[in-house]
Amino acid sequence: MPNIPDQTGRRIVVTGANSGTGEETAKRLAGAGAHVVLAVRTPSKGDAAADRIRREHPDAEVEVRELDLADLASVRRFAAGIADDDRPLDVLVNNAGVMAPPQRFETADGFELQFGTNFLGHLALTNLLLPSLLRAGQDGARPAPRVATMSSLAAIPGSIRFADLQWEHGYNGWRAYAQSKLADLLLALHLHRLSVERDWPLVSTAAHPGYTRTNLQSAGRSLGRARPVRSSDRALPFTQAVEQGAEPLLYAAVGPAAAGGAYYGPSGFGGLTGPTTAVSVPRSARSADLARSLWTVAEDLTDTRAPA
Repeated sequence: MPNIPDQTGRRIVVTGANSGTGEETAKRLAGAGAHVVLAVRTPSKGDAAADRIRREHPDAEVEVRELDLADLASVRRFAAGIADDDRPLDVLVNNAGVMAPPQRFETADGFELQFGTNFLGHLALTNLLLPSLLRAGQDGARPAPRVATMSSLAAIPGSIRFADLQWEHGYNGWRAYAQSKLADLLLALHLHRLSVERDWPLVSTAAHPGYTRTNLQSAGRSLGRARPVRSSDRALPFTQAVEQGAEPLLYAAVGPAAAGGAYYGPSGFGGLTGPTTAVSVPRSARSADLARSLWTVAEDLTDTRAPA
């Protein structure tokens, strides 16, 4: 989506906004006039990203707030801060993530790091921010509030291991990542169903970036290692820059024609690169019962609930 619609007067939260697709998304939205909250685990990195955005867009309205999705207490503090501002929230962009650590790590609450960060943290954040989002929906002059959630091509081979969601046995970093990104897609699809069932003025969408060159590929694999892992350029012809890779998420977040329950990604070979298009939901995510069951389990694990 080369041209972002005017976002003046809208307030948008972007998780993981200090690098990669998150920073690019925040920059483009701020450049279109939105007030963007950069929700980041490390405020100093968020401040550096905010400075980069302001250098390109001197009038950008951006602010940095601490959010550690691997710590539910941090998620609650962040959500409480947004609510205390007493302002509607127009868009939540669930983007942050960690990919394929070589060994099993846990969040502050004892969850496997990828499942806890990529999925449970975002589900808790979504539930806690829904009142602020739905408040924006009460103003008929504003576009319907929206939640855009980043999934991945890894969701295609993913499965939900209800018998061992936290990978306490036989940990495999890539399979655990696939589970977490399938869970993100199921989150977006079930939130859409909830919005229809409960007659909420809310749009829930999902996106994937294809194979986009960011530090995600190396950061997760570097955890627990003495030396950081560096991404290889061998797959360069089948990858794309972050400017292109962020477009499906931008379309899901603010595209005028983006539809609730839809999934957006690159249109090229294998979904790896190319212009944004609506893509098919993979077979692994098509069961409404699976999505509902996972949502129920996740609400119990996070002790959060969507508004009745």
